[in-house]
Amino acid sequence: MRTEFDFAPLYRSSIGFDRVFSLLNNPQRLQAVDSWPPYDILKVGDNEYRIVMAVAGFEDGDLDITQERNLLLVKGGKADDAKAEYLHRGIATRGFERRFELADHVSVENASLKNGLLHIDLKREIPGAMKPRKIAIGDGAQIQVPLQIEGEKQVA
Repeated sequence: MRTEFDFAPLYRSSIGFDRVFSLLNNPQRLQAVDSWPPYDILKVGDNEYRIVMAVAGFEDGDLDITQERNLLLVKGGKADDAKAEYLHRGIATRGFERRFELADHVSVENASLKNGLLHIDLKREIPGAMKPRKIAIGDGAQIQVPLQIEGEKQVA
């Protein structure tokens, strides 16, 4: 079974999407499916997103959120309580590492932990230089204004 797509036809009509195609072809992005901790990804606005992770049993100090260029890394680790003797342990507090690929210009705005849910708010901000702009059409020749040297002005 072939798992790789041929993106060659798209190269003919797209410019600058090389990174996207290489991400799709990258076999390392298909990591083993780990369903813990469970999470949701919500679109809360045109350019706003939220990741909600169920991290019951973890506190602020047990979690680490790091944003690299196009990667969001959420790590959790809790030290075992040697004094406690569990009769039943149903709340998973094992360490985890969850990676999220981020699009260009997406950054973390805020993170909060409430009632066992970690909320990470993301926002996409397109720089002004990348926003659409109107291009004036000219005749192709650059207009040059002749340089003039001002002489002495006579006062009347």
